[in-house]
Amino acid sequence: MTKEPLHQDRSEGLHHKTLWREAHYDLSGDVSFTRFLAWTGLLLLACGLVPLLVINVLDVPGTPLSGAPATTAWHRPATPPAISDLASLPRATTFDVINEAPPDLERGQAPNGHVVHPTRTVPVFSAPGKDAIAALPPKQITSDTWVPVVAEEAGWVQVLLPVRPNGASGWLSTQDDSLEHATSPYLITIERNSYRLSLHQGGRLIGQWTVGIGKPTAETPAGRTFVLASLIDPTQRFSPVILPLGTHSASLETFGGGPGTTGIHGWPSQDVFGKPSSDGCIRVPADALRLLSTEVPLGTPVLIK
Repeated sequence: MTKEPLHQDRSEGLHHKTLWREAHYDLSGDVSFTRFLAWTGLLLLACGLVPLLVINVLDVPGTPLSGAPATTAWHRPATPPAISDLASLPRATTFDVINEAPPDLERGQAPNGHVVHPTRTVPVFSAPGKDAIAALPPKQITSDTWVPVVAEEAGWVQVLLPVRPNGASGWLSTQDDSLEHATSPYLITIERNSYRLSLHQGGRLIGQWTVGIGKPTAETPAGRTFVLASLIDPTQRFSPVILPLGTHSASLETFGGGPGTTGIHGWPSQDVFGKPSSDGCIRVPADALRLLSTEVPLGTPVLIK
């Protein structure tokens, strides 16, 4: 794969490197934990759609959310059905399609920042106490899985899934120790008509940039999604960091050998900003990428309008 940046997203690949970075999340109950992790791996991912060959994926800092938590109904939790063979269920990753997943019915609303991480592979259910439709692994690409919560009821949370079709969701049981809970105070919004990306923290605007979005033949998909991973490659000229999202191209089934995953990344020239210039990804200036990749934790909601 060429190291020189080209004007098309087909050249937006990564080269294998090893990188370390400190990471932590603030957990519910005011308990914080710190992780110092590095991963390497080999995969193909279409980001913006970028084909990826790498990788080093790391969590980034998060802090408690200032908003109100989702309301939990006060009734006896529905019991999760027993799963005889978890491995037989389709995996809920950016590479997979789960047509049985219930659609997210409020795709224009930003989640409140509650995120969960499965510490082991867990079943995903169509509804509380109903059939299992998939298995959510503890890692996405080579990163820890963090997914945003969009609804809660006693013993259960509904989360966004990083699968096709876009807007897929599922229910996870909270009745054992398989989930870690955390909050992110951040929200990323992308307004396609004005080519504007905004970063909010606790409801306060802390950054705003003019960006490039998908061309008419490969539009950046609308709706709410989340930061799925953080991919680090210091040798890549077009973008040292790529942030894959939990959504996919609506017009390209695959891209560069990957599943058509949409992401946020930089670009070495300024002429791509303020116009539809990519194959679906959001191209951002260097200062925006620096802030997003160092401050915004995995699972943070992204609202594309």
